[in-house]
Amino acid sequence: MRTRYTKMAILFMVIFFFTGCLMNEDIKQPAEKKLNIQYRPESSYYYFTEAQLEKKKGNLDQTISYLIRAIELDRDSLYIKNELAVIYAQQNDLENALAIIEKILKQDPENIKALILLGKIKHEQKQNEEAIKTYERVISLDENQKGIYLLLGGLYLKENNSKEALRVFKKYIDHFPSSYSGHFYLGKIYTQMGDSKKAEKELKIAINLEPALLEPRFELLTIYNKEGKRKEIDGLYKEILKQYPGNIRANLELGYYYNQKGRAKEAAKIFKDLGQRSELEFEVILKVIQLYLDKDKFKTGVIILEGMLTGAPKSSDLNYLTGFALYNMEKSKDRALKYFKKVQPGSRFFEDTVVHICYLHMEKGKAAKGIEYISSIIDKNANNPEYRYLLGKLYTEKKDYENAIQAIRMAIKLEPGKAKFHFRLGVIYEKWGEKEKSIEEMKIVLKLDPKHTHAMNFIGYTYAELDRNLDEAEALIKKALTLKPNDGYITDSLGWVYYKKGDFEKAVKILERAVKLVPEDPVILEHLGDTYIKLKNKKNALKYYRRSLQKNHQDKEGIKKKIREISK
Repeated sequence: MRTRYTKMAILFMVIFFFTGCLMNEDIKQPAEKKLNIQYRPESSYYYFTEAQLEKKKGNLDQTISYLIRAIELDRDSLYIKNELAVIYAQQNDLENALAIIEKILKQDPENIKALILLGKIKHEQKQNEEAIKTYERVISLDENQKGIYLLLGGLYLKENNSKEALRVFKKYIDHFPSSYSGHFYLGKIYTQMGDSKKAEKELKIAINLEPALLEPRFELLTIYNKEGKRKEIDGLYKEILKQYPGNIRANLELGYYYNQKGRAKEAAKIFKDLGQRSELEFEVILKVIQLYLDKDKFKTGVIILEGMLTGAPKSSDLNYLTGFALYNMEKSKDRALKYFKKVQPGSRFFEDTVVHICYLHMEKGKAAKGIEYISSIIDKNANNPEYRYLLGKLYTEKKDYENAIQAIRMAIKLEPGKAKFHFRLGVIYEKWGEKEKSIEEMKIVLKLDPKHTHAMNFIGYTYAELDRNLDEAEALIKKALTLKPNDGYITDSLGWVYYKKGDFEKAVKILERAVKLVPEDPVILEHLGDTYIKLKNKKNALKYYRRSLQKNHQDKEGIKKKIREISK
């Protein structure tokens, strides 16, 4: 079976109701946090005041208890309800926060504070459509909500909807004409839309509003670079470096600009100086990471880092970053190894370097060589559990599951209670065919980390594959989906549970969504094909089986057999 690697949060807490009715029907009292009250004045104000005192002390569970009591005594108080919703959100108990918000909005549909919190929760959950709808509602009710324009415009930009982002920021500028951020973002949007004249105009306004800020100048440099305005580029870099001579970003960009324009000596000087600075100022390393260790910029990063190494050839930091950039570039992994080998023990990046070297061996199909390497590291670092974990992964790659289990168990012995180690052990047991033991380990993972949705999904999908405990599997997977609604693998698991339950109509709808979310996964495509067979839709089944085959399904013969059976 497939292991889903996702990062999700689970909203779960044990609840007790107070005797009698709480705020209508479903505000929940934290477990084992009942108030020990012999006598308290029956005053909402009293409990609200107590809540504020507990909040200042950081006792949020007790704060919630007092706020619930205050609401019992004053059920019409929107202010207290809003306060309770905020505290729940701060505790990441979004289920209860949303329940309170729903009640506030039922009582007052135009409550700005509740709407803003609702928008932020939806934003946090990556439910962007709902967040956008809520933020639009907020500014339609109150056009002076300055921060909401920025959140809404930012969401539209994230959704690549430049047209709506432009509308929002124009409206923002209409209400706040002296806003630096409004003009700056308008400049960025016009740049994306290819309207360089309007972009330049807005960015220059932003510079006039905040002369000390450099971001609009760097954005202008992006425009000038695209248009090849050499004079403007030189002038703007000089302006920046005159104001801030040591500015790391400006020096990095200017060095790369000189390099690209064939001004090698000027570029080399800048890079050498930056290399020397990096040994004294870690901020230089951080800026390189921030600007150039990105999937679209690794090639640029390598040019800059190799230039900086002329100033500090023995720098473990620079050698690691150069290796990392090359590792992430196609056809450059062998070069990466050369730099990784120069990273010294004791370096802040040494452990990461060991990880990358091990993965390089795995990717090249040389697990045995990786085992030899990591074993030599373990000889000098016997008590490092992460190295034992890597050893376990390498043995797994070699299909030596007994030694893999032994290595992971040693990691657990060295660092008990780490969910990651138990999760890996569960994966190895599954690969070894020990499904019951794999489920046991995943249950340990959930005890250690109740929010570990990888384990939830693993258990749910394994139960589906074993065709048992399907109700429990459905419940686990649904919990994971509430936290990660757009995860295609978890969505597939839910569809597969419904398939196993015989609810093919429901399964096909969910699996169609899974394929939209992860169109390249051959197993999800096969699942959808299997479901269409059950619905006697051979045309669609054939379509998805063929796509599964194209995506290099591991069981090619199995898929070909299904295709042949349909064709007959």
